[in-house]
Amino acid sequence: MQHIPSCGSLRNLLLTISYDGKEFHGWQIQQNAMTVQEAFQTALSKIIGNDFDVKGCSRTDSGVHANMYCISLKTEHPIKPERLKAALNRWLPLSIAVLDCKEVAPDFHARYSCTSKEYIYKIWNSEVRNPFLDGYALHYRYKIDENLLDKAAQAYVGRHDFTSFCTLDNREKGDMTRNVKAFSVTREGDLVTMKVEADGFLYNMVRIMVGTLLRIQQGKIAPDEIPSIIEKKNRKYSGPTAQACGLYLNRVNYENDNSSQKGVNADV
Repeated sequence: MQHIPSCGSLRNLLLTISYDGKEFHGWQIQQNAMTVQEAFQTALSKIIGNDFDVKGCSRTDSGVHANMYCISLKTEHPIKPERLKAALNRWLPLSIAVLDCKEVAPDFHARYSCTSKEYIYKIWNSEVRNPFLDGYALHYRYKIDENLLDKAAQAYVGRHDFTSFCTLDNREKGDMTRNVKAFSVTREGDLVTMKVEADGFLYNMVRIMVGTLLRIQQGKIAPDEIPSIIEKKNRKYSGPTAQACGLYLNRVNYENDNSSQKGVNADV
C-alpha cells in the first residue's frame, strides 16, 4: 500500500479489535514470541510507516482471547479512520479483526482512561470434550452447580485487597485493592460462563478466582470461605490458577463513551 506523507498534526485514534489468542503470547511485545501487539504493529507499519505510538488497554497472557480490546494510536498520518480500519483488516492475520476506529481527545489513553473491564471465563462442563472449543473453553468433566458457585462468588463483590488472588511478580507493587462490581456464574446447556467486572485486575486475578470456585465445587474449599481467604492476603489459601484457554477480555468501559464499543485501572 502506498504511504501518504505525514500532515504534521498529531492525532489520537481509538481502535477496537477482537482477537483469537490461541497462537499468541499475550498482547505485549516480547522477545522470541509472537504477540498481538507485534502482529498489529507489523500490519500498521505497512499502512502508515513507523509514524505511530501504540498503547493497549490491558496486558493479556498467552492463550487469552479478547472479544473486545482497545488501542490508542497517536500519529501524524492523515489517513481517515474508516480507511485505516479497512486497510488493517486487509493486512492483519485472520486471528485479529479491527471492529472500529475513531478519533478521540488528545489526552485519551486506552489504558488509563478506562473505568472498568469485564472478563468472561468459559467452561465446557461435559464428560465428552467439545473439539470445537479446544483452546477456547476449559473442559471440566465433573458436575458444576452453577447456583452454588454464583452464590459463593458474591463474596468477591466489593472493594477488597485481592493479594490472595494474585500471582505476585514485579508488575504487582503497591495497592492491591480492587473494586469488583459484579460476578456471575451462569449455565447454557453444557457451557458454564463466569463473568466478572471490576475497576482493575491484578495479575492472574480472574483465573485464580475461577480456580477457587472450582475448588469449592470439589469440596476442597467451603462455599463461605472466600471472605476469610480475602482477609488472609496470602496466595496459598486460594485455589489454583485456571487455564488461560477459557479467559476472554469481554468489554472495556470508558466514561462518556456512548458508542457501540464499550468495551482500567487496567493491570492485566
